[in-house]
Amino acid sequence: MTLTDERIDGDPFVAADDSMKRGSLDGWPMRGIALGSIAIAALTWLPSGSVNWARWAVVSIVVYLLGVAVISRSVESRRQATDRLAGSIMTVAFVIVLVPLASVIWTVVDRGSNRFDLDFFTTTMRGVAGEGGGGYHAIVGTLVITGLTAVFAIPFGLFTAIYLVEYADGSRFSKMVTGLVDVMTGIPSIVAGLFAYALFVWLDGPGHTSGLAGAVALTLLMTPVVVRTTEEMLRLVPNELREASYALGVPKWRTVVKVVLPTAIAGILTGIVLAVARVIGETAPLLITVGITANVNWNPFEGRMATLPVFAYNSYKFPTLPVEASQDRAWAAALTLVVIVGILFTIARVLSSVLKPKGLK
Repeated sequence: MTLTDERIDGDPFVAADDSMKRGSLDGWPMRGIALGSIAIAALTWLPSGSVNWARWAVVSIVVYLLGVAVISRSVESRRQATDRLAGSIMTVAFVIVLVPLASVIWTVVDRGSNRFDLDFFTTTMRGVAGEGGGGYHAIVGTLVITGLTAVFAIPFGLFTAIYLVEYADGSRFSKMVTGLVDVMTGIPSIVAGLFAYALFVWLDGPGHTSGLAGAVALTLLMTPVVVRTTEEMLRLVPNELREASYALGVPKWRTVVKVVLPTAIAGILTGIVLAVARVIGETAPLLITVGITANVNWNPFEGRMATLPVFAYNSYKFPTLPVEASQDRAWAAALTLVVIVGILFTIARVLSSVLKPKGLK
């Protein structure tokens, strides 16, 4: 057996030729590689004399990954170097995904802050043809329709997920329900809007518009998300907890209510908030079923209602003079949607911490 075939430390994957490489690149060495890659990529400015941000980013990433691969292989063992390179690739991928998200948030905050004031939250567009006005009526419509959607979708989604996980046992009906949920997950939002509009035209006649019709359309989009997320959270609950409850003589329904749901409550609440975030910004179905108005309408069962996504679309697509005033209102509406979703996520995290059973991490 040659020296290179020997193994050390009882590890069958670490060759003896790596025995002298016990250094580590943790901490400042990795930061130094990253900063050096950015500095080397800056040399691409020299030919043109101007900054090309896209080229700078691409060259920095390539140089960084090559630097990690070469330096880590020289300092660390083979397994450590492979792990280091894989971790660096994942880090770069995360940063690439994060950049567009940060750019969108920054743009919405920067543009929306121009009209994100008290006047925007307390006034409507009634009688306003130029500057001024606000989105109070759209905020009311969004909250009313989204709340009505949650009332419809959350119970249906929770009960369906509980049936599929706790009671189905692979029956033919449960497979049909699972297939239906999968199909509903991929339904385009405009199709849901057309279905709701056709339903209410059949019930009430042509030209029907109401917040209820919009809520029905959004329910079709929100329910499958609630079902899927709740189903996955319930499957993560260890069966040992169920079996311990059954061993104490607790009925199945009480086990679900007192053991399974409280254990999965954090994930369920997060899934519900994700489902709300999925539908709160929908525009196409609400354009068809709800329309737009300049007045406040608290009644979801009759008449047009303004919503923030439709208000933003209408302000940007059909601006009044001056155009900048309409665009500022549109961006303020978009920022308001982001703030509402952020508030919902915060409430969900607080409730999950309060409702989580003691002893669970």
